[in-house]
Amino acid sequence: MGLVKVGVIGIGNMGSSHVHMLDQGQIKGATLTAICSSNASRTEWVKNNTQGNVQIFRDVETFFNESGIDAVLIATPHYSHPELAKKAFAKGIHVLIEKPAGVYTKDVLEMNEAAKSSGKVFGIMYNQRANPLFQKLRDLIQSGELGAIKRINWIVTDIYRSQSYYDSSKWRATWQGEGGGVLLNQALHHLDICQWTTGFLPKSIRAMCSIGKYHDIEVEDDVTAFLEYENGATGVFIASTGEAPGSDRFEVVGDRGKIIVENEELTFYRLTQSEREFNASYTGGFGKPEWQKVVIPVKSENANHSMIVQNWIDSIVTGSSLLAPGTEGIKALEISNAIYLSSWLNEIVELPIDPDLYYEKLQEKINTSTFKKKSVSNTTLDVSGTH
Repeated sequence: MGLVKVGVIGIGNMGSSHVHMLDQGQIKGATLTAICSSNASRTEWVKNNTQGNVQIFRDVETFFNESGIDAVLIATPHYSHPELAKKAFAKGIHVLIEKPAGVYTKDVLEMNEAAKSSGKVFGIMYNQRANPLFQKLRDLIQSGELGAIKRINWIVTDIYRSQSYYDSSKWRATWQGEGGGVLLNQALHHLDICQWTTGFLPKSIRAMCSIGKYHDIEVEDDVTAFLEYENGATGVFIASTGEAPGSDRFEVVGDRGKIIVENEELTFYRLTQSEREFNASYTGGFGKPEWQKVVIPVKSENANHSMIVQNWIDSIVTGSSLLAPGTEGIKALEISNAIYLSSWLNEIVELPIDPDLYYEKLQEKINTSTFKKKSVSNTTLDVSGTH
């Protein structure tokens, strides 16, 4: 086939970046054909900052019906992702969505079914899957070099946000506009990497989410979650936008040692023998397994959105595998929904969660919001852009 004609819907920070990337020819096999945004200032930006003849639309239906695009990149506020994706699939259009896949699993399950029925290439912008650091971590775990996983800990507090950040948009940091706080916005990449590298989801979660602990917002800005896995492994996930200086430390402990990802470095504390074997055979009392510290020579690359877009286009053209299939977006969302639900119910929550129960509790949060003045209706499709 010829160049894949791509449209971008939502021209916020990320949408603008994607427009620039496509317009400058940074993605092989693709051409920017059209954009859609309800924000007049952003459509004007597109006119002034793109070369060639990019079609500009303000209306979603007209965009999908008249643009002639083969594929669409969706970079709108969270609630609209599933609805826009389903519209695109119904028109026979390939889709790449920004994270999160949606706000609640009930909606995302419907989107995933629509994607499968359409047969179109469906990706999600989990750009950290393209980071060599996490790819190597996944290889070490999936190959069995770390042995059976015992414990997972991730503290991610280097995602500080000021009050002015939250005040920058009327939809941000509200249940009705954004659908959540630090979990759904900043830490969702981490939740995805946690399950993607290890290869499994928790079986149960007990969590505490602090609402507006450090900011004048109605959603959570501080989270501590306790995770339990089917094989007996446990974990702790901590995220906050109110700590400075912050930390970003990911530990995975297995039968064959411990791997730490911190300061963009990957360190493997490799045991010379299995801990379980040592435990069963050692007779010297206070001894412990010997280990070697190995710094894995891999370079971290965080700015790799273009790799996900290129991978998506390559999949459309050649049928190659996706690094971040859109249908997998539900996995990190399932974890985040379970964390919220556990905090709201003040109890342990089993996965998979009841999608109807979560939706019901989310509506209660929206309906009892004291921040109505900031919120935007999630029943009106907002295609202005996000991030």
